[in-house]
Amino acid sequence: MSRLWILALVFLGLTACSSATQTAMPSSASLPDLGPAPELTNSVWLNTDAPLRLADLRGKVVGLEMWTFGCVNCQHVIPSLRRWYATYKDQGFIIIGNHTPEFGYERDLNNLKDAIAEQAIKYPVAQDNDGATWNAYNNIYWPSLYLIDKRGHIRYVHFGEGAYDEIEADIKTLLAESYP
Repeated sequence: MSRLWILALVFLGLTACSSATQTAMPSSASLPDLGPAPELTNSVWLNTDAPLRLADLRGKVVGLEMWTFGCVNCQHVIPSLRRWYATYKDQGFIIIGNHTPEFGYERDLNNLKDAIAEQAIKYPVAQDNDGATWNAYNNIYWPSLYLIDKRGHIRYVHFGEGAYDEIEADIKTLLAESYP
C-alpha cells in the first residue's frame, strides 16, 4: 500500500493495516498537515497533577501513544518513548500515553499503576476505559503514535513497532518549527 493511500486513509479515519504492520508517513521538513487533533477528554490521569488538554499544550509537540499494558508490541515501544521523553521534554516535547484496555484486567486502575511502575514510565498516562479518546482518533490498533505539532495538528501517524529513527527525526523536525 502506498504511503499516499495510507495518508488518505488516516485522514479519513480509516486504516487498512494490521497491528503488526509498520506504517509511517514520510519523514521530511514538510510533514503533511492531517488536520486538528481531537481534544483529550480523559478524567483519570497518572504521572501528572491535573488532566492534560491539547489546547493547554499549544507551543509544545505532543506524542500521543495509544497503548495497553498487556500488549507485547506496546511493551516493545515503551523504551523508545521513555528515551524520547527524557531527551526532548526540556525542548518542548511531551508524550501522553492514552491507555485503552483490550481485556478486563487492563481496566483496573491498580493494574495500570503497577504496569506503569514496572515499565518505569514517567510521562503522563491517561486511562481511557470508555475509549473516548481512542474513538475520537478513529484508532483501531495498539500501539499507535500520533505526533501533534505546536498548533495542535496531527502531522504523523505510525501503527505498530519500528521506524524509531524516522519518528525521532520527525520529532526533531516538529520541535524546530516556529510557533507564533
